[in-house]
Amino acid sequence: MKKTRVLFVCIHNSARSQMAEAFLNASGKNLFEAESAGIEPGKLNPFVVEAMRDEGIDISGNSTKSVADMIAKNKTYDFVITVCDPKASEMCPVFPGGTKRLHWEFEDPSSFAGSDDEQYAFARIVRDKIKDRVLMFIKELK
Repeated sequence: MKKTRVLFVCIHNSARSQMAEAFLNASGKNLFEAESAGIEPGKLNPFVVEAMRDEGIDISGNSTKSVADMIAKNKTYDFVITVCDPKASEMCPVFPGGTKRLHWEFEDPSSFAGSDDEQYAFARIVRDKIKDRVLMFIKELK
């Protein structure tokens, strides 16, 4: 059976898209193959790495990737899902083929200011929202 290929996109590929990719690969591994990329790749958010570790998912070895690189490699996807604000999602390039574009809006853990404990708590809140949306996506497509 062919897996549904999904690309999650955010600005820096440092938080939201990484979490969505990890949750879809962990929860829908028999049905989905997920990747993530950023419009302007940055550095993996350490609070997000810890928040995902709490879920039993280790993304510490992940690197940030570029949407442009995915296009240059002629990668194709069934779904391209932007997980940033609507303005940023408009910057996402068009992928060839029959790609369906979806937008899921989540706050950026990297934009939150506060103590380390507060940033970590905010990353967990965003993580839980992403996890719930990914699980709903899996249910919708089954």
